[in-house]
Amino acid sequence: MTESRNYRLVYGGGDESEIPHVLIVGGGYLGMYTARRLEKKLGPGEARITVVDPNSYMTYQPFLPETAAGSISPRNVVVPLRKVLKRTRVLNGRVIRIDHAGRTVDFEPNLGEPRTISYDYIVMAAGAVSRTLPIPGLAEWGIGIKTVEEAAYLRNHVLEQLNIADSTDDPDLRRKALNFVFVGGGFAGAEAIAELEDLARDATRIYPSISVDDLHFYLIEAADRILPEVGPQVGSKALNQLKLRGIDVRLSTFLESAVDQRIKLSDGAEFDAGTLVWTAGVKPNPVVQASDLPLGPKGHIDTTEFLAVNGVDGAFAGGDNAQVPDGNGGFYPPNAQNAVRQAPVLADNVIAALRGTKPTAYKHENLGAVAGLGMHKGAAQLFGKVKLTGRPAWYAHRSYHLYAVPTLNRKLRVLADWTLAFLLRRDFAGLPEMGEPRQAFEDASRPQVENGQLLRRVS
Repeated sequence: MTESRNYRLVYGGGDESEIPHVLIVGGGYLGMYTARRLEKKLGPGEARITVVDPNSYMTYQPFLPETAAGSISPRNVVVPLRKVLKRTRVLNGRVIRIDHAGRTVDFEPNLGEPRTISYDYIVMAAGAVSRTLPIPGLAEWGIGIKTVEEAAYLRNHVLEQLNIADSTDDPDLRRKALNFVFVGGGFAGAEAIAELEDLARDATRIYPSISVDDLHFYLIEAADRILPEVGPQVGSKALNQLKLRGIDVRLSTFLESAVDQRIKLSDGAEFDAGTLVWTAGVKPNPVVQASDLPLGPKGHIDTTEFLAVNGVDGAFAGGDNAQVPDGNGGFYPPNAQNAVRQAPVLADNVIAALRGTKPTAYKHENLGAVAGLGMHKGAAQLFGKVKLTGRPAWYAHRSYHLYAVPTLNRKLRVLADWTLAFLLRRDFAGLPEMGEPRQAFEDASRPQVENGQLLRRVS
C-alpha cells in the first residue's frame, strides 16, 4: 500500500498531504545532520521530513577501533536518532527499491509488511558496506568493522581467543587462537589491528601461560604501502611503528583462501588463524543499484558540485554513496571529514529547491588526516604540511574526533571513557556469549545428561 497517512508531528496548519515530503535514505552522519539542519532552518508547514535506516541510531564510525579495544563504550559511539531529531519521522527498516521517476520507494520495515512511500525530494545518504571478494572461506570466517556490533564482537572474540589459548594443552589449537589476521591497510585496518594488538598485549598480564611473544598479528595489504591517506612519509613511519611492535605487515600481498580458518597468502605463507578481520575497502550501499538514479563508473550516485543528482530534479546525495566532483577533475574522498561538511550544504540546497532560490556549491579544502594506532601512538598529516607520528599524532587524532563526534552528551561520555582509561587499568572482561544470548536458556531446555555422561554443548 502507499504511505499516505499523516504523521503525528506538528508542522503548522494546513493539509499535510500538500506539504512537500523530504525523504532521507540513511541515518548516518550525513543523514542525521541533514535532517537536523532541515529542522532548524525550515519554517512550520514548509516540509515533512522522514529518515529511513535499519538502526534507530547513528554510529560515529571513526571510534569503532577504540570501541573494539575497549577504550570507548559501544553505547557512547552511537546517537539515538529520535533523541536528536524532534520534527522528523524516523522509520526503522530498509529502502529496497527507488523509483525516482514516480517519486516512490519500496520500504521494508524491520518487522511487518513492506509498503510504498511517496516523496517530493529524496536525499541519498545510505553510506557504504564492506566490499568483499569471492575468496574461499571469507564469508564463513571473516568479520568486518563497519558497525558497533562488529566492534563489540571483535573485542569479545579477541579476549575469547586468549581464553582458549590459556585453557588448552593442544599446541596447534593454541597457535591458531593466537594468530590474528587483518586484511586491508587503510584507516580501518591499520587502526583496528593497532588497537586490538594493544588490547591483547595488555591482556597477557593476566594470562600466566601467554607472553607477548606468543601473539602473532598479521596485516595483509595488496598495495605497496599502508595509510595512503596520510601521505607516503607519514605512512612509512606508521608502518615502522607497527613493525616495531611485532606486527607482521605484508605489503603487495593478497589473501587467497580462508577455508576452515586455514589462511593462504599470495606470498606462499599458510597457517591457521582463529581471527580474520576484513577491512579491504567499501562499496556504496546496494540500494543505489536498486534505483533509477544515474551512477558513476564505480557504482556511486553521480552528483553535481551542488550535491544534486545529475540529470534529475528533486534528488540529492553525498557521503560514501555518492561521487562529488572536487573541481579539479576528481572527486572528494568519501570520508567522515567530507560527510561532516557536506551535510549543511546539502540541507541548504534542499531548502533552496523548496523555496526556488539559488543553491550553493560544495567546496572543501582537505584539512588532513589523522589515525590512532593504539594508546599514545598515531599518524597524522595536517593541512598538507604538518606531519606527525607517535604521541603528538595521537593527541591530534583524539582532539579532532572529540570535536567531530555528535552531541555534547556523547562528547562528555567519550571524554569520561578516556579519563577512566587513563586513571584505571584496562578492563579485560570478555563477554563472547553476548553474540548468542539465548544459548544458555536453550542449553538448559535440552537434556543435560545421557547414559550418566554430561553432554557437550553443540553451537
